[in-house]
Amino acid sequence: MSTPLASWRESASRDAIVEFVEAVTTGPGAVPQEERIGVFDNDGTLWTEKPMPTQLHYIVEQWAAAGREDPTLAAQQPYKAAVDGDYAWLGGAIDKHYAGDDSDLHTLIGALVRTTIGLSVDDYQAAVAAFYRDARHLTLARAYTTVSYQPMVELLRYLESHGFTCYIVSGGDRDFMRPMTVDTYGIPPERVIGSAVGLRYDSDSNDVRYGENFDFFDDGPQKPIRIWTRIGRRPLLAAGNSNGDVPMLRFVQKHPRSLSLLVHHDDDSGRGDAPYDKGAEDALAQVESSGFTRVSVKDDWETVFAPQS
Repeated sequence: MSTPLASWRESASRDAIVEFVEAVTTGPGAVPQEERIGVFDNDGTLWTEKPMPTQLHYIVEQWAAAGREDPTLAAQQPYKAAVDGDYAWLGGAIDKHYAGDDSDLHTLIGALVRTTIGLSVDDYQAAVAAFYRDARHLTLARAYTTVSYQPMVELLRYLESHGFTCYIVSGGDRDFMRPMTVDTYGIPPERVIGSAVGLRYDSDSNDVRYGENFDFFDDGPQKPIRIWTRIGRRPLLAAGNSNGDVPMLRFVQKHPRSLSLLVHHDDDSGRGDAPYDKGAEDALAQVESSGFTRVSVKDDWETVFAPQS
């Protein structure tokens, strides 16, 4: 039998995870299995999110193609950044969101919606699956299917082996994540909670298609709301890495027995992502006062990514 959490170093964070799981799953005071719920952010928590989230890479390719076809689009953001390869502007829009400024985020979302208007959910799923199959991470030069964090995937398996049901709760597009979550994380699509474009039913073709409006952005205070509407239970465990995850990390803490994990990208060894705090400043400042367990990539993870085959 393989060693649980084998990619985790012996540390206070690993001890906190093991002690928590043992406390809620053993003995007369064990939490009933149906109440053992874990929720995980995706980008930056389960896999890499720099220099930009994976979905943004996919969308940038669509915007760049549209901008090359239409010079008027190429002169305006975010098409201009896509055509110019200005990843700093695109990534900066996400950083500004985490700092409380959504001016560029609204620009991104408006352009994002325009890429799927009228598209069937099946056709979108096929296009996204092809992207995951063929695309490579912009700086790591690895397939996106290989940039999940091995310690976090091991944590998912460890929790499941102790009767937990785990969900992804992300600001990313729900339908963009679903084609890869089974193979990458072992999590089925019905346990993926994320942002969504509005949908409509097309009776002529018997298809569900994307509409012209953005439905909701599953980040910040929306995360606890979506957890409740989709799951109907308060989770025991939550894991995140950014300011947008703080409400979710705090939401689970009202359960009398809980654990909130905050992944901190502080490793400059070159094993994985370059270190960054931007977009996580508020969350990191709350570690002690809010009782979060900080997970240091540098100190707590022996391995970041699984070896490439």
